[in-house]
Amino acid sequence: MKILRVISSMHPKGGGPCQGIRNSIPALKEIGVDNEVVCLDNPKSDYLGTDSFVIHAIGPAKGPWAYTATLIPWLEEKASNFDLIIVHGLWQFSSFAVYKAMKKLKTKAIPYFVMPHGMLDPYFQKAPERRLKAFRNWMFWKVIESKVVNNANGVLFTCQEELLLAREAFTPYRPKKELNVGYGIQEPPTFQSDMITAFKAVSKNLDKPYLLFLSRIHQKKGLDLLLNAYADWVNTVKHDDEILDLVIAGPGMETAFGNTLKKIVEQSQVLKKHIHFTGMLTGDAKWGAFYGAEAFILPSHQENFGIAIVEALASSKPVLISNKVNIWREIEADNAGFIAEDTQNGALSLLNKWGALSDNEKKDMSSQAKASYIKHYNILSAAKRLAETLKNEIK
Repeated sequence: MKILRVISSMHPKGGGPCQGIRNSIPALKEIGVDNEVVCLDNPKSDYLGTDSFVIHAIGPAKGPWAYTATLIPWLEEKASNFDLIIVHGLWQFSSFAVYKAMKKLKTKAIPYFVMPHGMLDPYFQKAPERRLKAFRNWMFWKVIESKVVNNANGVLFTCQEELLLAREAFTPYRPKKELNVGYGIQEPPTFQSDMITAFKAVSKNLDKPYLLFLSRIHQKKGLDLLLNAYADWVNTVKHDDEILDLVIAGPGMETAFGNTLKKIVEQSQVLKKHIHFTGMLTGDAKWGAFYGAEAFILPSHQENFGIAIVEALASSKPVLISNKVNIWREIEADNAGFIAEDTQNGALSLLNKWGALSDNEKKDMSSQAKASYIKHYNILSAAKRLAETLKNEIK
């Protein structure tokens, strides 16, 4: 079986969807499933050439819809080289182009599936700060995306929670198939002391045990409420040596929201002393951050899967997350972390619960975190589920 992945961008800064592709393709290769990717990036992009699979960059795309006139003709010419297409994400030209190209090919069309990566979550239509985008998405749904989704051979979801939430956001929503295929990540690299060295190089003032937030710096992630909750928590800790510092790693500090966070920290002596912004971490520095942390924390307002959460589990790190992370039920059932509401009080409760554990209890939960990863999110198991599902659908 040979699969074509279609996505707007494969730039690593794009986060979840492109990282998910990078996780799954090598595992699928192991079981005899080949993949290629077509994206709308500039063919001169500096990240190209570093992946082990073929990426056709046929951009650059233009405007917020990421339009390029080359994609539909490319699909019409190349689609017959593949058994099926997976469209990653919605709301950009790449998804519409697949629908349009397959419609033009008619009897020569191949099956296509849509993987929305949480983009059908009703959160995005309800969040107060997204009113204009929600209206735009509603219009796009009526004119374009409903056709993309309802004419696909199926919609692929990473977990049951995502599948159920997708039914609430838009009408008419009538997919031919709803398929919960799961998701996974590659096993982390084995711990090496060089990883800690690489991480310390970007966190020079960090000399205490710490909690790790590693994600995009974005309002959706709940980072503002985490900072306020953290300041409240530090003020209740009786002994200074019981305070865990907080490392905030991820791209986006140059944004308006990033500037808001900087102001919150600058106005608090407690936060200035204990918060460490590292920027985006990759390679050894990223894994050094995971392996060196006590636990991972992400009180997000919406998280479809959360690759960084699963990377933490795979690194034997318990996760302190909100119940707006779609895989929270599995994590809670496995005792692999703590769950709370996506509020400041919820974030404070996560900090209090972790701080109240004994060293032995923390060690036990670390073991449970690794076990949860192996049980649910091992990439080879996820690849086998995806391949089996797709083979059954295109028979």
